[in-house]
Formats: sequence, structure tokens, C-alpha cells
Amino acid sequence: MSEDQTMSAEEFQNQYFNDESEGLDGEMEYDLETGLLGEHDEFANLHAELNEAREQLVSIRDFIRFSVTQLRNYDVVVAQGTTDEFAEASAIVLHSLSLDWSANEQILDCRLTTSEKQLVLGLLEERIAERKPLSYLINLSYFCDLPFYVDERVLIPRSPIAELIRQQFHPYFEVTELAKPLGVSPNEKSAVFYDHGLDVKQLSQPERILDLCTGSGCIAIALATRFVDALVDAVDIDKGALEVAMVNVDHHDLGHQVNVIESDLFAKIPAENQYELIVTNPPYVDAAIMADLPPEFLYEPEHALAAGQDGLDLVHRILFEAPDYLSPDGLLICEVGDSEWALKQAYPEIQFDWLKFAHGGHGVFAITYDELVSNRQLFASYVQLLDSLQ
Repeated sequence: MSEDQTMSAEEFQNQYFNDESEGLDGEMEYDLETGLLGEHDEFANLHAELNEAREQLVSIRDFIRFSVTQLRNYDVVVAQGTTDEFAEASAIVLHSLSLDWSANEQILDCRLTTSEKQLVLGLLEERIAERKPLSYLINLSYFCDLPFYVDERVLIPRSPIAELIRQQFHPYFEVTELAKPLGVSPNEKSAVFYDHGLDVKQLSQPERILDLCTGSGCIAIALATRFVDALVDAVDIDKGALEVAMVNVDHHDLGHQVNVIESDLFAKIPAENQYELIVTNPPYVDAAIMADLPPEFLYEPEHALAAGQDGLDLVHRILFEAPDYLSPDGLLICEVGDSEWALKQAYPEIQFDWLKFAHGGHGVFAITYDELVSNRQLFASYVQLLDSLQ
């Protein structure tokens, strides 16, 4: 799908969640003799290995193992939606077979038909040869256990903030039956809430939530499904990204709860909109990392990644402006990834609350309204410096 095309929620539903789906778009024809991309010296061995796999491999388990090996052999970078080669290989195989990515292990020894093998091997070769992220190849990604349509107009969802959403930001807010504990009790029999490092407040559940720099809308939608009585504003400056977000809002039938807004950060949000929770995963990649990105990341929109020399151009503005939109008991959650060190160097006077995660992740901090207000002059000085450089 090109960047000027938009998929409707109905088309998304029919294409990826219809019981009669036939795998990868239901239309891929894979020539095992020449491969999808023809004969290239660098893939000569790959084509031979794919042919051998078609002839000798039998089960789903076989093809997952084979895919893991090939992804590693060809140095495919796995960091966009899946976390390792095994998860990526499982997604390639299971999606090609129109199965849920977390399919029951009992099916792994089921045999594949010849046409099913063609679908799996075709998608695997395309992933390796083009180095295009899997989620863009199939226009599908998962976040907080929910499916999302994605294309090159938005980043592929991948944020540890999902853990916080699952637990309804326990223990900062009170939780309901929709909260999903992530830890295990000492007796290893019952689930407990994981200690991410949030202050114990036990405030009433938020009534208004802001997802700043929403992209595909995945965070806003996940928030809406966990805080079902809250109104969620999903904000982004990019019209293309908002088109994708609307597809996802419509698909999840959340138009009554999630409001999509085109705005440069807070610019078009009335200050009287007081949010109890602001969540933001803004662009935060610094110039050095941008200059050395693997091929997979070059498919993603540059403006959704890059954020100046130290990766903090937008974060400084968010910290300065957020108090005007946050309630006195409110909380700001912000992800800065590898720019965590730069933020600590910029504000050595501030003790940011850096959160811990059960399943990996870093560079996410929490800060309260009072902390934002008390340090506002520091944030203002950085904003003034950025303005002077533009």
C-alpha cells in the first residue's frame, strides 16, 4: 500500500481477521525456482535452501526452526514489533497459515500442504531479501495483545509502556478487573502487580487521557480498552499517521471514546482540557544513531524517529508545556529510549523516576504535576535555547 492510500476499518477486518483468510493477502504466488526477487548472487544459497526446505520440511515446528536459522544467517535485524528471531519466525509462519501468532503449541507438529509451504517461504524470502519489517509486509502489528493496521506512514508499535497500560498504571491509579498483573507471587501460584517504580497514590481512575505523538493510535486505543470510562485524545502532527490511527480506531469501534486530533504537540489542545494522565512516546532518536540505522529502520518515517542532536528536541517542549494540560493530581509518562543519558545530563538537578519493566525495556520516566511545575524554569531555558537555534 502506497503512502497516499488509506485502508478502511472494514477492509482491515476482512483482510486480516476473516475466518476465510488465505494467508499473506490471499494472493502471493511464490516461484521456488527463481524466488520472488529473481536470481541474485547474494541470495543464491538462500534460494537453494528454500527449495530444500520445501522438499524436506514437514511441520509448522520445522518451518519455524528453519526460519530462525535463515534470519540469523542473513543478519536480519529483529527489533520492530517482535523481540527476537524466534518470535519473528513464529509470526512469519503462523501469519502465513492464517493462525494467531500465539497459537497453541499443540498445532506445531501439524503438516503443511505444498501451497502453505509456498506462502511461508515466500514471506520469509521477502523479509530477508528486502530487509523490510514484517509488520509492513503484512500490514499488521500487535500491541497490548491488540491487532493494529500499520504501513510506512507510522512507526511499528513497540513500547514497554504496554506493561504500564496492562496494569492500569498500578499503583498510581486504582485498578479494576481489567488490570492484568504481570508478576508472580512468592508462592508462584497467583499473579501480582509488577513494581514498575510508580509512586503509590491509588488515585481514582483517570477520566481524561492524552496520548501525545500517537502515530498508529496503538497507545491511545490500548488505553481506551483498559480505562473504559475515560475519554482519550490521540494527537499527532502528521496527517498520514492520523489516517492510520483512524483506521485502527474504527476497527476497534472506539470512535465514541478516542478523539483523533491533528496538532503540533499541545498547540491545538485547549489548555482547559485537564488530563489526569498524559502518555507520550515522541521521536527521540539522536543524530548519531540516526546516521547508523539498520536497513529495517529506514522504512520507518524519519520524522517519527529523529529528534535533533541529542534526541530531546520534542521532550524539552513536552516537559515545559505539560503542566498547562495536566491536572494537579496528574501523571506524565514519557519514553525517551536511549536518550535517557542525555536527559539526565540536561537536567542533573532533577531526579526523574525511571521505571523498571518485567519483560525488558528502558528509557521511560514518570513525572508528576508538582515536579513539572517546580522545575518549569529549567525546562523553559532549554526551550528558549532550541528556539534561538531555529
